[in-house]
Amino acid sequence: MLSLIVFWPALVGAVLLCLPARLPARLFVGAWIAAGMVDLALVVAVWLRLPPQSYGFEERLPWIPSAGISYHLGVDGLSLPLLALTAVLFLACAVFALRETRRAKPYVVLFLALQTVSTGLFAALDLILFFLFFDLSIVLMYFVIAGWGHGERARAAALKFFLYTFLGSLALLLGIIALFLAAVPHTFDIPALTAANPLAGGGLHAGLTLLALGVGLAVKTPTVPFHTWLPPAHTEAPATGSAILAGVLLKMGAYGFVRIAMPLLPASWRQYALVVVIVGVVSVVYGALVALAQTDVKRMIAYTSINHMGYVVLGVGAAGLVAGGDVQARALATTGAVTQMVSHGLITGALFLLAGVLHERGGTYDMRAYSGLAARTPRFAALFVVAAFASLGLPGFSGFIAEFQVFTGALGAAPVPTALAVTGILVTAALFLLALQRLFLGPLRTPDAPGAPRPLPDVRASEALAVAPLLALALVIGVLPRVLLDVIEPAARGLVELVAR
Repeated sequence: MLSLIVFWPALVGAVLLCLPARLPARLFVGAWIAAGMVDLALVVAVWLRLPPQSYGFEERLPWIPSAGISYHLGVDGLSLPLLALTAVLFLACAVFALRETRRAKPYVVLFLALQTVSTGLFAALDLILFFLFFDLSIVLMYFVIAGWGHGERARAAALKFFLYTFLGSLALLLGIIALFLAAVPHTFDIPALTAANPLAGGGLHAGLTLLALGVGLAVKTPTVPFHTWLPPAHTEAPATGSAILAGVLLKMGAYGFVRIAMPLLPASWRQYALVVVIVGVVSVVYGALVALAQTDVKRMIAYTSINHMGYVVLGVGAAGLVAGGDVQARALATTGAVTQMVSHGLITGALFLLAGVLHERGGTYDMRAYSGLAARTPRFAALFVVAAFASLGLPGFSGFIAEFQVFTGALGAAPVPTALAVTGILVTAALFLLALQRLFLGPLRTPDAPGAPRPLPDVRASEALAVAPLLALALVIGVLPRVLLDVIEPAARGLVELVAR
């Protein structure tokens, strides 16, 4: 089942490669939508049958036995929500892409390949398999940004993204090799390494291994100070590329912390947990403050991603402060971190798609070029307002559930850093309210139309069908959180027990 989920998009992409590029663009996009619907249905089937507190749907075949490498897939409560998020976001982007006419065949094939490597990473239970998908996602996203971004600046941003994240992946590979060498017998299998706990004693070797893994994963998350590739990559990428980059690819780094760093290096994670917490708090506050200063709507959303992923890092760091809190609090912080990954993916994915709508209409992301859009584009305004309030953590949306869990779980273990992180919510509220005021209130103003506003059509049906379900899911999680938490909580408790070994 998992192999079908992982490779079904790639199989559809391979079939599309055999078709002539002169065929209508909607044929390729329609095939992508159909593939996405099948993949989502398969993920839902796995969700309904997932066993509690253990890996489900495992598949294992020898790949390179002499090197301890296997093709090992499986899901649990930490990975399945991200697998579902991936299926939902790629389907939303496929629907949004119905308006795409530029080189539709390679565009669709690239995204189908990217969907395969994304689902493969969240299902991988072998470190080399994880690394393979991790690296391929960088290559594929490079071509998305460079090929369908905004001109020459997009190619420069894509190159910076590639070099920065590829350097991070090399650090990740060093950490993976260090884990392999520490295990007896040598293996890259994640469950086997978890059971063996080869670096249980901590020390210099374990600390350096955690440093290598941490740097590699922090670049992809990203956290301060490894974030500088993110704003230009988001700004210059196409709307669908930004949505996948923020909603899925950033989660690869955060997921690596809960799947690799925490369970495989528990002693070192506890030893340096306070450092992780501080990095998370700095990312929260810095991301919010810099976002507040932006006039480019896409750069603003990009910096809020740094802010929101900082909450994830705060949560997983708090789980390592064993002496500072009880088991329930640490499990709550971990659950909140995973919930925040899902919440951020849904909400920020919707915001980036809406930013793409704005750029397609006005040709710029500069908020100073717009005002009074609520009267001209009421549906666009309504969707953007809902997404903005969801992103700032309004009760009733998934962001509130996630942030409340992170703060509640981290407060006892790290009261001062957690209190500082709360200020990030206030700054986020201010920046979104300011953006809403600039874009939607006041006299009507659109780019390059002094005295005579250019026609500015409202959200099209395909754009609304792409964005509205993402916000609806964020609302469902906010109102009925047990749908998600019942899957995450057993796995989070198991992870906390592993960290406390």
